[in-house]
Amino acid sequence: MQAVDKEVFDKVLGWLTAGKSCWLATVVATWGSSPRPVGSLLACNAQGHMVGSLSGGCVEDDLLEKLTNGEIAADKAQFFEYGISAEETERLGLPCGGHLSIIVEPVPANDQTVDQSINPSITEFQLLCQTLEQRKCVRRTVNLVTQQTQVTPVESHQALIWNELDQILTQTYGPQFQLFIIGAGMVGKYLAQMAQLLDYEVTVCDPRKEMLDQFEVAGTRLINDMPDDAVRNHAQDRATAIVALTHDPRIDDMGLMEALTTDAFYIGALGSKKTSSSRRERLKALDLTDAQINQLHAPIGLPIGSKTPPEIAIAILAEITAVRKLQTSQVHDHLDKVSAG
Repeated sequence: MQAVDKEVFDKVLGWLTAGKSCWLATVVATWGSSPRPVGSLLACNAQGHMVGSLSGGCVEDDLLEKLTNGEIAADKAQFFEYGISAEETERLGLPCGGHLSIIVEPVPANDQTVDQSINPSITEFQLLCQTLEQRKCVRRTVNLVTQQTQVTPVESHQALIWNELDQILTQTYGPQFQLFIIGAGMVGKYLAQMAQLLDYEVTVCDPRKEMLDQFEVAGTRLINDMPDDAVRNHAQDRATAIVALTHDPRIDDMGLMEALTTDAFYIGALGSKKTSSSRRERLKALDLTDAQINQLHAPIGLPIGSKTPPEIAIAILAEITAVRKLQTSQVHDHLDKVSAG
């Protein structure tokens, strides 16, 4: 979701700076079977170009036709529903019982002869893109009564809120999840490939330039630097998982001593139980607290009997996924309790 959100915003900003008006649609509620979750985005323009998705292809063409014909969101943002009737659900090919509510906003561009810097929409989407590029959270509020929008950088993520009574949409966007790999070895190569399939932004750090030169996985960011400096500069946020895979304590420990002081949601290190026990003793001698050291997943990965590099990569990603899902569930439970009073 995070990668798709940024892709949508980048495309909207590109259209606006080229003088092309467009529309932005957001899923605010679903019932029954829904191919896409609440918060999904779609942007499209009058030329028929689209980015993002609301339903996996069920309603996109119909929505584009309605928009270009001026049937909805011609000059103001509005609420719209799909799947209200059984006939419409069948016609559009929505899943059984599928019903989704969306907010559709026109995003106007200035005439190409006018200075684009005075367009408030451009300023808004520049802030959205820049904040996500910096791996920070940003909240966008759309008021359908006043037809005003507001974008504000925030500290943490919050679930989408659609206040139907006040007609206000509040949505927080966060950075794409990042997998930060210390060590450009064979396990790291398989892990980088698999992580990209799960929509992770992958960064690989190794102070050994000859190792990085052999790391041929397209789409990864390669950093030839000491791991503590690299973690400090690139892997500080809650949307990052950090794994140390070199088997060299001079490299791994340096990265881990910095990683364990960050907000990373997962930190793991490759090695046997004996190696991991020795590592914990070394980290304790480096003045890390027991609470910080207890964040470390070592031996890394779920115990699935993995031996080969691909199997080890699968085990690591499985554990990262489990930790990420558990933490997300705990956050949602906390928010539900707060909302309940």
